[in-house]
Amino acid sequence: MSVQALRKDTDTMPGARPSAAGGPPPHAWTGVDTGVEGREEELGKSMAVVLKTLKNTKPYAHEINDALIKARLQAIQFAKDHGLMEDYVAHDIKTMTPLNKRMKALVEKTGQSEIALIGIFDRTACHYQLCLETESGPGMRRWRSPFARVLAASHRIGQFDLTEEWIHENWTRPRLLGYAEAIGVEMRVSHWQSDGWLTAEVD
Repeated sequence: MSVQALRKDTDTMPGARPSAAGGPPPHAWTGVDTGVEGREEELGKSMAVVLKTLKNTKPYAHEINDALIKARLQAIQFAKDHGLMEDYVAHDIKTMTPLNKRMKALVEKTGQSEIALIGIFDRTACHYQLCLETESGPGMRRWRSPFARVLAASHRIGQFDLTEEWIHENWTRPRLLGYAEAIGVEMRVSHWQSDGWLTAEVD
């Protein structure tokens, strides 16, 4: 499978479905398929959760990744407090072994290291549900650290003592480099940047 095929599979919606004989009824949607046809009930429940979350502005305005951020921070804080951060990173890389093996096989088959970025950033909800802002380009993914809002609120009540910089240098960066090593590509991951925008690159 090529990079182009992976991108097509990731970025495009299913093709138009054949219409019934005589054409669609007057009330039918005839535009581009959404990709969730047949899952309208799930979509409705999801949108209800999004709206409920965004309406939750006390004690701070929540984002849709709020619960995921807090779960991640709890785990990172535990690992930090018990001197287990390296073990936690290693465990995360280990649990990703089946997926990283697939990416490695595709990279070896095609010689295209871009596949590693597609696998790590584009095709996994582990990234795009956590990081709400990501930019893509050939051989590059750039994202904004997602922890600032929750950390600001939690610091006020003494819940966590973590900083975004500490998280990036001790969790995000070594984990991404570990994924890259498992996939068999050379990846450059930026150190912490004061604007919160971080970059991973492959040749």
